[in-house]
Amino acid sequence: MYVKTALVIMAAGIGSRFGGGIKQLEPVGPGGEIIMDYSIHDAIRAGFDKIVFIIRRDIEKDFREVIGDRIERVCAALNVEVAYAYQAMDDLPEGVTVPEGRKKPWGTGQAVLACRGVLHEPFAVINADDYYGREAFVKVHDFLTKYTPEKPASFCMAGFVLKNTLSENGGVTRGICKVDADNMLTDIVETSNIVKTPGGAAVEENGVQTPVDADSYVSMNMWGLTPEFIDVLRTGFEEFFAAGGDLTKKEYLLPIYIGELLHRGAVTVQVLETRDSWFGVTYREDKPVVVESFRKLIEAGVYRKNVFEDLL
Repeated sequence: MYVKTALVIMAAGIGSRFGGGIKQLEPVGPGGEIIMDYSIHDAIRAGFDKIVFIIRRDIEKDFREVIGDRIERVCAALNVEVAYAYQAMDDLPEGVTVPEGRKKPWGTGQAVLACRGVLHEPFAVINADDYYGREAFVKVHDFLTKYTPEKPASFCMAGFVLKNTLSENGGVTRGICKVDADNMLTDIVETSNIVKTPGGAAVEENGVQTPVDADSYVSMNMWGLTPEFIDVLRTGFEEFFAAGGDLTKKEYLLPIYIGELLHRGAVTVQVLETRDSWFGVTYREDKPVVVESFRKLIEAGVYRKNVFEDLL
């Protein structure tokens, strides 16, 4: 049975660590392509037939000029639907107001919740500024095509190997995963400031490094989810505010919330191993590495110089 599948791209991030500018729109390919071009190419090639961009209203003009209008033309030729969702700081549950001092939207959980009314099919979620590689899109798409409404809480996650996801230019945050013998996720621990070391990887705190297993699975925020999850996210967002805390800084994060649901026994998450190397622009110094990585992928024949040429 044919199952329509959507790719949701979270592109509303402010990119504060990138040192100014909108890092999701930085050119990295030989013709000015951005990381999203390659992700969209890999998703369409894997069989996804809908693309949903999550952006902010204030970057919409730049976004459409740099990628949105161009991707709409490509997708129209390939019979792939394109839709937009808008993340806003004041898009809140009834009775909740933006606290004084709040500077940015509420995190990746709120970003996906902004897609309510737009998403009606199983979907994958990715970050706009991360390159995931072909294998992950194929595996997540194949999982999503097995969706049935009878299993609304059956999710998946692309499991990257930690050592394949580190930056040469500073610490990164990763969701370190624990899995059982069947590769089902049992726990996910959001871990900050993981650095590359000669021996593998370590968490650095106050100049002290504590080694971590460089072969651990980590979440790079590439999830395979069901349309029913949107309503669950809405309930979770209400619980997020009911729990209190410092609402000037607190974030409603997708991996944290899915981890909570996992601990309650409310969902299952299949971890799909991918051996591809992740790369992305976390720091401005990462950009030359990303540009060179795409040059090598094109040289190896993974992509054409005109990235969508092989699909059209």
